[in-house]
Amino acid sequence: MAANVEALENIQEPPSLLTPEYKKTRPGAMFAFAIGTMSDSMEGGLINTLFPVIAQALALEVGALGVLSSMSKWARMIFGTLWAILGDKYGRKKVLFWMTGVWGLWTAAAGLAQNFTQLLILYTIGAIGTVAAEPIQNGLMVDMFDEDERGKAYGTLRTIGVAAGLILTPLIGQLAKWPSAEMGWRIGMFIMGGLSLISGFLILIFLKEPPRRVVAGDPDAGKFKMSDIGQIAKIPTFWLLAVMLLFVTSMVFFAFMVTYFVKVRGWETASAAILYTVFMAGFALGGLTGGTLGDIFQKKFGDKGRVIFMQFYLLTWAILTYLYTQIDWGTGIVVYIVAFLVGLVGSWGFSGAVLPMVGQIVEPQYAATTFALLFSFIQGAITAIYLLLIGPLVKALGSLDKVMFWMVSVPYLVNFFFWFLFYFTYPKDVARRRAKMAALMRR
Repeated sequence: MAANVEALENIQEPPSLLTPEYKKTRPGAMFAFAIGTMSDSMEGGLINTLFPVIAQALALEVGALGVLSSMSKWARMIFGTLWAILGDKYGRKKVLFWMTGVWGLWTAAAGLAQNFTQLLILYTIGAIGTVAAEPIQNGLMVDMFDEDERGKAYGTLRTIGVAAGLILTPLIGQLAKWPSAEMGWRIGMFIMGGLSLISGFLILIFLKEPPRRVVAGDPDAGKFKMSDIGQIAKIPTFWLLAVMLLFVTSMVFFAFMVTYFVKVRGWETASAAILYTVFMAGFALGGLTGGTLGDIFQKKFGDKGRVIFMQFYLLTWAILTYLYTQIDWGTGIVVYIVAFLVGLVGSWGFSGAVLPMVGQIVEPQYAATTFALLFSFIQGAITAIYLLLIGPLVKALGSLDKVMFWMVSVPYLVNFFFWFLFYFTYPKDVARRRAKMAALMRR
């Protein structure tokens, strides 16, 4: 069996369908994706950053942040798959334009909310549309880039989006100092809605749909289909990826970081937002370096390379988040260095390992369905539940720093050990896929 796997690992990917002319259009599309990604993430970032002043204006408790943050995750779970289906039926470019672009007007409308109920409803409606970006973009990038380019491509997208966000995060934080703090967060909502609208028009202008990596005789290959789930469920690595998402709690960390430093460390909201910006600067650089490192590990260690890299990331981030949240580093330069390092490592795992691995275990026709199932439906539900638990956990454990320990650092350490299972399944699943693709090319 080992010999057969080794032989199959030497099978090359089918010839690229991407022409030199098409490849010239990819930078513009990636720029449009990045603005959309930035807009999507910054809508949540605004809530996370300005929650202390929103809470003061609307008389909210800490648990309300968990409720607001969870809404985008529920939307991701319920509607992410729907947008993938509609994108396949009516055109991925059209759906991205309307749902990540024009739909951003709902986010702007959330700035007019007069109480928590109105804010929750308008913010949730806005999130329903913006969650279309991730599953559709992930599927597009499988078609836009060849196997040996995808790690760098995913990392680059994260880096561009986060780097642009670095400009906005400190500005958003400063809105807390607006003469009327209540007006400050409302202006932030208007800005985020405007960015969504801009991203939609950039997609309309720059994105050229790539040729699908289809299978001969299947005109619907590469599209989301419920019938594909049965085939995907036969892949052992898919199930391991689904289970490991239980231990991916970084969204809790991101959502509560500013509130943590305000409530636990006594920082002002604007100062905590600047610290969060330093963290995001590391995150931006980490997206690019993580994708590149993942590709290097793949070339050096073969199909086990990304698994090795993922374990290195998980262990490192478990240690760094513990140091960051359980030790009071004061307000000097040291805390900013630690924040940067946590951010630097924080985006390695998905850009350098998880996302490229998904593209390597499933045939191209199943990619859209797999991405939607894992990162819209399963991860969306898991994260939404975790965020809703934060309020009760703070009351049960007595402090937010204890919640950070048990909900962030410990799960990543557990995930490190869980990933040993991938050594038994991932190389075989990649070999199986290559064998099928090679057989199709010989027909």
